[in-house]
Amino acid sequence: MSSAAATSGNALPNGAARLRAQRAWALTAWANHGFVTTVLVGFFPVFLNKYWAADLPGTRSTLYLGITNSAASLVVMLLAPWLGALADRRGQRKRWLGLFTLLGVVATALLAAVGKGEWFWALPVFALASIGLYGGSSFQDALLVQVANPHESNRVSAYGYAAGYLGGGLLLLVNAVMAMKPQWFGIADAATATRIAFVDVALWWALFTLPLFRYVPEAPPTAEPSGWAELRASIRQVLGDATVRRFLVAFWLYIDAIGTLQQMAVDFGAKLGLPTSALIGALLMVQFIAFPAAVIFGRIGDRIGAQRAILIGLGVFMFVTCWALFLETIWQFYVMAALVGCVQGGVQSLSRSLYSRLIPRERAGEYFGFYNMLGKFAAVVGPLLVGVTAAISGSPRIGVSSLLLLFVAGAVLLWTMRVPDGALRAADTHGAT
Repeated sequence: MSSAAATSGNALPNGAARLRAQRAWALTAWANHGFVTTVLVGFFPVFLNKYWAADLPGTRSTLYLGITNSAASLVVMLLAPWLGALADRRGQRKRWLGLFTLLGVVATALLAAVGKGEWFWALPVFALASIGLYGGSSFQDALLVQVANPHESNRVSAYGYAAGYLGGGLLLLVNAVMAMKPQWFGIADAATATRIAFVDVALWWALFTLPLFRYVPEAPPTAEPSGWAELRASIRQVLGDATVRRFLVAFWLYIDAIGTLQQMAVDFGAKLGLPTSALIGALLMVQFIAFPAAVIFGRIGDRIGAQRAILIGLGVFMFVTCWALFLETIWQFYVMAALVGCVQGGVQSLSRSLYSRLIPRERAGEYFGFYNMLGKFAAVVGPLLVGVTAAISGSPRIGVSSLLLLFVAGAVLLWTMRVPDGALRAADTHGAT
C-alpha cells in the first residue's frame, strides 16, 4: 500500500502553520544531534578512557563501551516496531518522542555527576541517554508525514538533517574549545569543562525540542487494537510488501556501511598515525560541509528523484572506500572527510523521504519502527567485516575498503527496485495540499 493511497485522517497544516511545523520538526534534529557530536562521538569515549575508566586496561574499557553501545541499540531495536504500532493506534507519536527525549536529557545531565573512576555508573547512564536518542528518533522520523506531503518530503527531510549537522557542529565546536582552553571560560580544568559540556548538551536537547510539541500536529489514532497478535500481523504486512522489503534490505546494507565508516574513521586515522587535532578537525569539517550538502541533495532529489540521488551518493561512498587504500597523509584524510560530508546527510535524508512515500501514512510510526530497527541493527556486519579483513590482511586500509561490498550490494538492490507509480504520482500531485 503506497502513501498516495493512504492520506485520510492525516490532514496537514496549511500555509504559515505548516511552515512553522516544518521548522519545529527540523529543530528536533538540531536539538538531539548535539548529543551525537559532543557525547556519543566526541567526549564520552575519551572521558571514559581518561577519567572514568583510567585504571582499567584500554582493551577492557573498549570492550565495555562496545557492549554498552550494542545493548542500547538492542533495546531500541526490540522496542521500536511495537512502540511504533502502539503510538499509531493511540495517536501518541509526540508523547513517545517526549518520553524518550526526557530520558535522554536527564541521563545526559546525570553524566556530569559521575565521579572519577566510576565507570560502572557512567556506562549504564550513557546507555540510557543513548536509548533516549535512538528511541526518540523513530518517532521523530514518523512525524515527517505530519508536516510534509510527498511533494515536500525530500526538501523537509533534507532540512532536518542539515539542521542536525549545523546544530551538532556548532555545539561541538563550543564544547571542544571549552575543553581544550578551559581558562578562556574561567573553568578550572578540562575535566570540569567536560562535565559542563554534558549539562549544556542536555539543556540544548531539551530547549530546541520544545517547539515540536506546540507546532507539529499529532496523527489521529487509528482505533485499531494493539497487542502481540496485532504486532505479528503488522510484521507480516510490512515484510509482505515486496517493494518495502527490498528497500529495507538495501537500506540495511548501505546504512551499515555508512555507520561503520563513521564509527571507524577516527580509529582508522589514528592507526595511520594522524594527530588527534587533525582527527577532531576532520570531524568538525564533516558537520559543517554536511549542513549545506544535505539541503542541496534534497533539491537534487526533487529534480531527478530520491532513488537516483541516493545512488549518486552511494557512488561517492564507493569511491571513498577505494580512496582509503591509498590514504597516507593528513590532506588525503581531509579529502576523504570532505567527500563523506558532501553525501552523508543527503543519503540519509533522501532514504527517509523515499521510505515515507512507500508506506501507509497513517501507519508511519509502525513502519518507521522497522526502519529504525534496521538502523540500529546496522553497523553489525560492517565492523565485523572491517575487523576480520584487517586482521587477515594486516592492513587497516584494506579493512576499511572491504565496505565496498556492502555499498555495492545495497546500491544494486536499490537500483533494481521499482518505486510504485502511486508514490511517484503523489510527489507530483500533492504539492498544493
